[in-house]
Amino acid sequence: MTETAQTTTITAGFIPLIDSAVLLAAATQGFAAEENIDLRLVRETSWANIRDKIAVGHFDIAHMLAPMPIASNLGLTPLPTQMIAPMALGTGGNAVALSRDLWAQAQRHGATEDGNPARLARALRSVIAERPERLTFGIVHPHSSHHYELAYLLGFAGIRPGVDVQLAVVPPALMPDALEAGQIDGFSVGEPWGSVAALRGIGVIATTKSAIWRSSPEKVVGMRQEWAERNAETLAGLIRGLYRAATWCDDLKNRETLVRMLAAPAHLGIDAAALKAALDGGYGSGADVAPAAKRASIFRFAAAAASFPWQSHAVWFYSQMVRWGQTPFREKDAERARRTFRPDIYRAALSPLGVTIPSANSKIEGALEVPTPVGATRGQLVLGPDGFFDGRIFDPDRLLDYIAGFEVAEATSDSSSR
Repeated sequence: MTETAQTTTITAGFIPLIDSAVLLAAATQGFAAEENIDLRLVRETSWANIRDKIAVGHFDIAHMLAPMPIASNLGLTPLPTQMIAPMALGTGGNAVALSRDLWAQAQRHGATEDGNPARLARALRSVIAERPERLTFGIVHPHSSHHYELAYLLGFAGIRPGVDVQLAVVPPALMPDALEAGQIDGFSVGEPWGSVAALRGIGVIATTKSAIWRSSPEKVVGMRQEWAERNAETLAGLIRGLYRAATWCDDLKNRETLVRMLAAPAHLGIDAAALKAALDGGYGSGADVAPAAKRASIFRFAAAAASFPWQSHAVWFYSQMVRWGQTPFREKDAERARRTFRPDIYRAALSPLGVTIPSANSKIEGALEVPTPVGATRGQLVLGPDGFFDGRIFDPDRLLDYIAGFEVAEATSDSSSR
């Protein structure tokens, strides 16, 4: 990072996904400049590159998978580094897509075009029982919401990721090509790559992250803790600029400009039709997309506290790391995961703007109604405890009971399927 009397330069890595829009808008629409920040963007091809370059200091901040800084703090990465995430980059936006052949098989076993995750999971279990070879699903990284949400979906039907189905790590932009080449049978990926597969006629969006876990987090602004501590004032300005960029992205009046910005060769560099399909929940002429499932994937960037770094989200990601054997349970690690997300920094940075900010750090009790800015994609949304398609409610204060509940459910599912 270099400084002059007027401007601070911040280098930020990003992956070509729609949820990089907040960083892109901050850099190109003047929001970072209003805070005397020269936000310089560097496009990367894989999450491993993002992880490693932030660790060694090539980037000051990065567009990061929400579980990634947690994994780094727990020593689960090749270059463990103490990181924080003081802001989220929105909710929604992942698609679970299947090859056309697999979707047809799943439909014969009860999968429906409304994107119902329970029916989809049971249908996949029936398909797996008929097949002599394992299905392969693409995920973008082992420490990703894509992995944990897909595993949650499969686990509901007693399907064991890595045992009953194979998981393959594939960079987001290569998912459609891998599906077309027959290297994978389906994938969980951030938009617009599910819409790209659908518009190319090679895949079907079967369900979305919003159907699996409502109001679920996706990416965060991640950084090394020492950088944040050395640059506290600059970080506060950055969060203000990013927040204004997020509200700009939510405003439907800016949709055409947003699409053009994302489509630019230096940003996502793909056809505007796929971007509009992903953002609007449409699916274009001739594309084969489950309509209701697609509508559920509409993004929120700031609306309904979408940019707030809920610590309950961090603890849920930790619960899934334990559930799927990536790390043993330790109370100190659960606390380390919780403290990775920093709502205190977020609140302090945005307090001068007079915006509505949640007073709680976790979604655990009661309900919190947060007004949505005028012109955004949704009206008011009531935020309560985090709930999932299977009816489970996540309470971070009862973490061990929550994890143990899956073990019981999986044992019951296994025995009932014999």
